[in-house]
Amino acid sequence: MKPKFIEKSKIPALIEDLSKEYTVFAPVKKKRSVFFEKVSSKDKTCLEFQNTKKPPKEILFPQSEILFTYRVGKNGVEIDEAPTARRKMVLLGVRPCDARSFVLADKFFSSEDTKDPYYQQRRENVTIVGLACNLPSSICFCMSVGGGPFEKEGVDVLLSDQEDKYLVEAISEKGEKLIEKLPWLKNARKEDVERSRKLCAEAEKTIKSTVRVEGLSKKLDGMFEHPVWEQIREKCVNCGVCTYLCPTCYCFDILDEETDGGKRVRIWDSCQFPFFTAQGSGYNPRPSGKEMMRQRVMHKFNYCVKNFGESYCVGCGRCVRECPANLDIRQIIEKISSAEKR
Repeated sequence: MKPKFIEKSKIPALIEDLSKEYTVFAPVKKKRSVFFEKVSSKDKTCLEFQNTKKPPKEILFPQSEILFTYRVGKNGVEIDEAPTARRKMVLLGVRPCDARSFVLADKFFSSEDTKDPYYQQRRENVTIVGLACNLPSSICFCMSVGGGPFEKEGVDVLLSDQEDKYLVEAISEKGEKLIEKLPWLKNARKEDVERSRKLCAEAEKTIKSTVRVEGLSKKLDGMFEHPVWEQIREKCVNCGVCTYLCPTCYCFDILDEETDGGKRVRIWDSCQFPFFTAQGSGYNPRPSGKEMMRQRVMHKFNYCVKNFGESYCVGCGRCVRECPANLDIRQIIEKISSAEKR
């Protein structure tokens, strides 16, 4: 399909058209931050931002969700499955790093041992409209972990900002079907496509923040008992903000709540919380911040590399920006890389 373009003034009309068939989520500015929310044509969608405060993962993997309700009936325990989201969704304005995080989440939630029907149902129903990064943040390091400011992995349609308009490129079959529903989009010119390539090259040059992950997984194999973990965890306050804002963290807990019968609820959890691995007996195999920090780093840069073939970090920089103790994952990786073998 030939590239199209849409004038920025037509974004409300785009959302209005899409809303006839899809539930549309897009970035919305609230005070000084931008968040993904359900929008309509009347909402003030904000596509002029570097990245949202929270990743859009909670749309496909909610922070809290009811899996099913149950009650005791005449024939024993009766279970009512929670209704699944049947309506199709569009996520509009997803940055490439966040789009790539869905690809990584797919590997976990769709693997043979950990298939998740709740995630899979939403994933099947969603179309991702990405928004390329013309001006990456100073803390972004996506190119060090396999991504890029104009990366197309994980998106169905990619928008790239060209001042008064967006170039619209269909990346997947799902993206082509979406664009076919918008016949009023105009065909792009060759110079529009060429300009997008130049903007991509310029954006890549602006990314100065880098980390060295090549060979990191192999080195971590021999560092489980290394004293570097105690050094790294000294600043950590175990607030969990790094994991809650991380687009690739997917740990959760499951609770039963008593209502008129009961309901089973899934909620996000974090390896940085003291009771994450606490057992009923009272024993905790990760009793201190050292073990918790080690788990976070090993999971992303060692265990996931072994299980899924790549590290589970997309370089979005949220954990760097929001950590109250200024604990920087880039510095953690550098310290591990430079640590001497023991």
